Amino acid sequence: MSTPQPPTGIVVVDKPAGWTSHDVVGRIRRLAGTRKVGHAGTLDPMATGVLVLGVGRATRLLGHVAGHDKDYDATIRLGATTVTDDAEGDVVETADASGLDLETVRAAARPLVGEIDQVPSAVSAIKVDGRRAYARVRAGEDVALAARRVTVARFELTDLRAGPDGTVDVDAHVTCSSGTYVRALARDLGAALGVGGHLTALRRTRVGGFTLDVARTLDQLAEELVVVSLEDAARSAFPSVDLDPEAARLVRHGRALASYDLPSPGPVAVFDPDGTFLALYEQRGSDARSVAVFVG
Repeated sequence: MSTPQPPTGIVVVDKPAGWTSHDVVGRIRRLAGTRKVGHAGTLDPMATGVLVLGVGRATRLLGHVAGHDKDYDATIRLGATTVTDDAEGDVVETADASGLDLETVRAAARPLVGEIDQVPSAVSAIKVDGRRAYARVRAGEDVALAARRVTVARFELTDLRAGPDGTVDVDAHVTCSSGTYVRALARDLGAALGVGGHLTALRRTRVGGFTLDVARTLDQLAEELVVVSLEDAARSAFPSVDLDPEAARLVRHGRALASYDLPSPGPVAVFDPDGTFLALYEQRGSDARSVAVFVG
């Protein structure tokens, strides 16, 4: 009897609170029967929601999927600053925020929308001289990270209510580019209001074309491992083009498509006439050139 082949494709997980992204990868490795599993875009243990995993050859898609914009639902507590900028860290400073109203908080949030220079949270996975920033912070070091340019397309504050001990809790919807820290938005909003702030809840609702609608809990995936095919995943995640036979032949060999206009700068998923996903291509001048070829 032949051994079943591990699946290839994308698994969209609704990550539970308390799990690291690596924990989820380990669970899917066991369910899929292969170690070739990776994830696109880390979620902190506290956070829940969409975590995109690749299985088999689909792991090669993940670096491109991770670069897509993302949606989050968040709750920010104003009036308390923590060492981690979220509820998992110790409170280091408090202030009375009970006098704040929603319009005042919305006004403070407006400068945090658009292209901004954001200083990542010190407790992050960014490497400083070869070591993760969070490891340096936990070892008692002071870590100062450089600002990076990110895009916050939406920072919509929808509700404000009293929290404990003079704090207020604000609910927010965030749409942002890859590399944006919602924890840092909470920190910077609190700083702009002069009362400090940190994130108390975070749920990712979208990564590129993958939403909560297609996500499954780990319990559901244990009952039925739902794997989105490489073809369907590529069409969900990227603009797509169906090639004619000659162009498909060139793409199978990683050749450039001369004088070929793609529908967007890239990456663009290109398909054989029979529907097979062939490669990711991008526009370079008047030609379309290979980013990654999936079928030889």
